[in-house]
Amino acid sequence: MEFDFEQLTDRRRSACYKWDGPLPEGVSLTEEERARMIPLWVADMDFKAAPCIIEALRRRVEHGVFGYTCIPESYYEAVIRWFSGRHGFVVRREWMLYTIGVVPAVSAVLKALSEPGGGVIIQTPVYNAFFSCIRNCGLQAVPSPLIRVQRPDGRFTYEMDFEDLERRCADPANRILLLCNPHNPAGRVWTAAELARVAEITRRHGTIVVSDEIHCELVRPGTRYTPFACASPEGLEEAVLLNSPSKSFNTAGLQMANVICPDAEWRARIDRVINDWEICESNPFGYLAHEAAYTPEGARWLDELNTVIWHNYDLLCSRLRGLPFPVCELEGTYLAWVDISTLGLSSAEVERELLQHELVWVNAGQMYGDDRFIRINLACPSSLLTEGVDRVADGLVRLYDSYRAK
Repeated sequence: MEFDFEQLTDRRRSACYKWDGPLPEGVSLTEEERARMIPLWVADMDFKAAPCIIEALRRRVEHGVFGYTCIPESYYEAVIRWFSGRHGFVVRREWMLYTIGVVPAVSAVLKALSEPGGGVIIQTPVYNAFFSCIRNCGLQAVPSPLIRVQRPDGRFTYEMDFEDLERRCADPANRILLLCNPHNPAGRVWTAAELARVAEITRRHGTIVVSDEIHCELVRPGTRYTPFACASPEGLEEAVLLNSPSKSFNTAGLQMANVICPDAEWRARIDRVINDWEICESNPFGYLAHEAAYTPEGARWLDELNTVIWHNYDLLCSRLRGLPFPVCELEGTYLAWVDISTLGLSSAEVERELLQHELVWVNAGQMYGDDRFIRINLACPSSLLTEGVDRVADGLVRLYDSYRAK
């Protein structure tokens, strides 16, 4: 491989939320235990950024002046070139707005395009920030649960419930569908046919699609991501796309994201909220990192990253094979969704137990809308993941044996 994804970088004591952040309520670790803890929770990779990004930032640091920053046309050109060349999605410059992150972008778009107290359809289980964005905008979350489908190999996956989605969209109170493409935590990369059906339903009922596509580059080798804009001939006619290279290139701390909206009126309303909320400022590093990411070297790094992630996913599946904890089929993201319903415990209890006793930190499924699961972050060197997954498996077996003994 051209790039090193096995280097272990010590992130402790670097003000890293994943490694240094506050522990969950009810968990107490000694300093020595904290030093041995393996965090497999928040969606943050433990790989160093691509060398082309590091080099671009190094040159900027050497410049030595870090004042107020405007976004140059070269940034927009890099985004347009990348999505056209890699995904066949032709973005026009005038469609684009920038802000400090996809989650702030979700909130700004919801605020700009909704009526107070209106409903926002979400396909659960889904990214936890969707719930808080909807609530903080004074709106109502309207779940349209995904359908679980069992695989012959013991794994499972999810499909959209189109009949339920049709019913939710038919209610005029539900003006917006907040789509997750690829889906976190279900790991689905929605097909062009699935997205076309979504577009057909939402267009029929005048429902606005707001598509969070932050995980769009993180796909299983051989799997194709389809931007929602490319799912039907009408494209972005009644939709807004949100994306950022921050997840795929591990640059979330540099705070840069895009809102892609062809409707001029909607775009003006979104821009007004972004400015009213003062989330329109950039730092000197965010746009530079993302310009560097959207290059041929960045593409090569990304392709190798995806190979590493799917090796890590296979590692997890192999370790849990034969145990009563089915793993969801993973097509996109680096986040594995594991069924722990046989334990008879809440996901928050399982999260605390694994952290307190096995010193491995995972996410409780409760925050995503399904208490029967845990979410495991696979984006770290395989040596670290191997140890972390062994601890998860040992802890789950311990809890399972304890439950059966009752």
